[in-house]
Amino acid sequence: MLKFIFWTLLALNAALFAYGRGYLGHFSGNEREPERLLNQLNANKLSIISADQANKQAALAAALLDDAKPSPPPVQACVEIASFVLADARRFEAQLAALELGDRQSRHNLPGTEVSSYIVYIPPQGSKEGADKKAGELRALGVTNYYIIQENTPLHWGISLGVFKTETAAQNQLAALMKQGVRTARVAPRLSGSKQLAFQFRDVDADLKAKLEKIRAGFPDTTVRNCK
Repeated sequence: MLKFIFWTLLALNAALFAYGRGYLGHFSGNEREPERLLNQLNANKLSIISADQANKQAALAAALLDDAKPSPPPVQACVEIASFVLADARRFEAQLAALELGDRQSRHNLPGTEVSSYIVYIPPQGSKEGADKKAGELRALGVTNYYIIQENTPLHWGISLGVFKTETAAQNQLAALMKQGVRTARVAPRLSGSKQLAFQFRDVDADLKAKLEKIRAGFPDTTVRNCK
């Protein structure tokens, strides 16, 4: 019996010694562990910072992560592929159908070299809203014979104030408009349309550009250029 008590006490003492040294861990998260802290790597470099400092450091880390993200591929505003004869334009357009570009794609005639008429106009206003505002100003001056140019041409969102066969007739119209208070109108020649066509594509990224180039390769007489 005495031997049993002796070995039991010895085992309890050994367990208490191991627990005190931290070998068996601690049962409460609130107990102090000075020896474990001393055994930690760089324990002397640990410091307590304020919540404001922690938030600033977290924001800085997030910003660094954002900077490390790869930049999105650049978007090219407009690409024009020209010059197609009508038969080739139809074949090219049929192959474009699979890309489903919608209003990002348009087709127009390339300008010719001969003057066919003269136009009196107000330069493009940049948007439908701008053109509508300018049209309102014309109405306030008593001008009612005008047309907002909505077609995809260099005069897109400009305002036509008349088209005339001769330059003299166009200049007479311009003079009459100036008497009414219209100060921004101009006269320009209109070139006859050629028999060649061009396609314009907007919001073109690297992936779409590669697809367009693959289709265009089947039309070796065409050219590619940037457009506005």
